Amino acid sequence: MTAKSAVTRDGTTDTPARGGTRPAWLVLALACAGQFMVILDSSIVNVALPSVDRDLGFPPAGLAWVVNGYLLAFAGFMLLGGRAADLYGHRRTLTAGLVLFSASSLAGGLATVPAVLVAARVAQGMGAALLAPATLAVINTGFAAGRERARAFGAWSAAGGVGGTAGAVAGGALTSGLSWRWVFLINVPIGAVLVAVALAALPRARTGRREPLDLAGAATGTAGLAALIYGVMQGTDHGWTSPRVLAPAAAGVLLLAAFVLVEARFAARPMMPLRLLRRRGVAAGNGMLLIFGGIAIAMWYFSALFLQDVLGYDALQAGLGQTPAAVTFVLTARRAAALLPRAGVRPLITAGAACFVTGFGWLSQAGVGSGYLTAVLGPTLLIAAGIGLTFPTLMAATTAGVPEDDAGTIGGLAQTASQVGGSVGLAVLTTAAGTATRAAGYERVFLIAAGLALALALTGLLLPHGRRG
Repeated sequence: MTAKSAVTRDGTTDTPARGGTRPAWLVLALACAGQFMVILDSSIVNVALPSVDRDLGFPPAGLAWVVNGYLLAFAGFMLLGGRAADLYGHRRTLTAGLVLFSASSLAGGLATVPAVLVAARVAQGMGAALLAPATLAVINTGFAAGRERARAFGAWSAAGGVGGTAGAVAGGALTSGLSWRWVFLINVPIGAVLVAVALAALPRARTGRREPLDLAGAATGTAGLAALIYGVMQGTDHGWTSPRVLAPAAAGVLLLAAFVLVEARFAARPMMPLRLLRRRGVAAGNGMLLIFGGIAIAMWYFSALFLQDVLGYDALQAGLGQTPAAVTFVLTARRAAALLPRAGVRPLITAGAACFVTGFGWLSQAGVGSGYLTAVLGPTLLIAAGIGLTFPTLMAATTAGVPEDDAGTIGGLAQTASQVGGSVGLAVLTTAAGTATRAAGYERVFLIAAGLALALALTGLLLPHGRRG
């Protein structure tokens, strides 16, 4: 089996870089490695933060921007990254994302003052915003619809899940064994290898007439997302009625309204064609990805904190404690990909929601004095199975039937929905946890996550019948 060529919007054809076609497994491995790298970097830094603070001397509240700067740029620029993949080619965009990501990782690893590290993290997030939608577009255009594409989505989803879970373990090992700088520097050789693979494995577009970028849409959409997410990030520390929350959030909403107006009325070549949202699968699928983002945060972030805050584990032990769930996620995602062409979307979403409700309900009963084997392992395995059933299914369903020349845009939109859902979910759930005692706070978080799972199942009823991705 070989990866196929794609037709660009201007009518030209993507052809292999040096003649012939490249093995599909190599294309899939590249997409999975890129996704793994992006998601890994969302979590690997957390464990290293105390060491970073000791070495660089961050001001109060400044250390959080080592994490927030990355996440803000990642989510804010994702739509733009997806559109760039459609306009300039998946090969160019993916390679540019890898180069920017690796170069900023080098700058972060060599930083000697806080401002340089935060700037490097913002640049990393922008590189990730180019890279992530391009990996999804490569799968959507490089694999035939049906079983072949569903299996590719399963592998891609599993790579991201493993990256997120491996972050705590890898970050702890690198920080303890070498230095916090290697949390960033490790990306440099990996990125160099992936750039070489991308240039060899992905087709090169022969461009003729190229559409101009929708600058007004890019500016309002990117600024609107960034302002909204920034406002939400301030909610936990300053309260939801604080001007530091309401002002950027209101600005974000107004900018996003302007973005919709620009795309609907004024843009000759919209960055985000609104016609795509008229597809029921695209609209419902992205709504479900918003909800899913909150569910995933409740699992990977809050269960890790529960192991540390309530059961007394250190960061490395907490990461290892999540390893069985990560393995379950990988196995279930691959199985879901095999089932999707035959079973369809709705049964898998329903099964995943049942796993979420049962798992989070069970986990909410754990508290001080609970044992890992009796109170944590079982429910986290169930929740991880639910994530494995739903995430690749949602990605496949959201992008199914979309024209190839919109693959990057849809990929960017889908991942933006998931990231925004995670950011909002993190802020809301952190606030919910903070208003109660330690163990009771986690109980509240897990019960809210069970409620989100019910909302996910209900929203799934809006998907078209028989939608198989």
